[in-house]
Amino acid sequence: MSDLHDPLLEWYDEHARELPWRGNGASAWSVMVSEFMLQQTPVARVLPMHEAWMQRWPTPSDLADDDAGEAVRAWGRLGYPRRALRLHAAATAIRDLHDGEVPTAHDDLLALPGVGDYTAAAIASFAHGQRHVVLDTNVRRVLARAASGVEFPAPSVTKAERDLATSLLPDDAPTAATWAVATMELGALVCTASNPACGRCPVSDRCAWVAAGRPAYDGPARRTQTYAGTDRQVRGRLLGVVRDSESAVPRHRLDAVWSDEPQRDRALASLVADGLLVRVEPDHFALP
Repeated sequence: MSDLHDPLLEWYDEHARELPWRGNGASAWSVMVSEFMLQQTPVARVLPMHEAWMQRWPTPSDLADDDAGEAVRAWGRLGYPRRALRLHAAATAIRDLHDGEVPTAHDDLLALPGVGDYTAAAIASFAHGQRHVVLDTNVRRVLARAASGVEFPAPSVTKAERDLATSLLPDDAPTAATWAVATMELGALVCTASNPACGRCPVSDRCAWVAAGRPAYDGPARRTQTYAGTDRQVRGRLLGVVRDSESAVPRHRLDAVWSDEPQRDRALASLVADGLLVRVEPDHFALP
């Protein structure tokens, strides 16, 4: 057993946050909803949205039986609204192909619309207690530092990184599932991207990065996200107007949202292409 296992698992047992999608009382659907919402979105913003979502659509079939546009509307300002459409499509597949129950098999999860390798592994691990490598940003950073001695992992998952994560996975399935969420929690609360709290880390005495003197990252440039002035911001403004309206929105109301006409037209066209908006009249737009 890796000498990282015991101290990290003991730390998680004591410090794990109580979240509605964790624990024996959480349904597989709750876990799945949380995984869609948590993509590139902090827990604090997800908590109220997850609660409202589960109250309105407590099962996949409840969501699938509603309009996709209502999923987009309920997604509100959580960001990256295509996730709402993908979650609705996945719920529809679960209703139609799996009798309304979130599947347990990793391959069946991976076959759902909008579910990639990470999400399938996360649902299988956190909802069903299975043994899978779960590599989100936090886990990758913890393993890069503790096991590989570098500040940050490569921009995208490499075979060597996946092999390392596999080698560190406990053999016992329930323990492996706990290990996955424990490393994720450590990355979120202690081994953060900036200002890591090594003094509070349960594995700092066996961390390769700390032992090496915490050398600065010298790999390929890391991506930084911008928002102000981007097409993404324009899309959010346009979608917000339609989302907050009970009826189709005339084009002139959308034109007033953003002054740069070419950028506004480009953003509007992309919303229609992505299925987040539909043109219901020559100059009116609505949710799908």
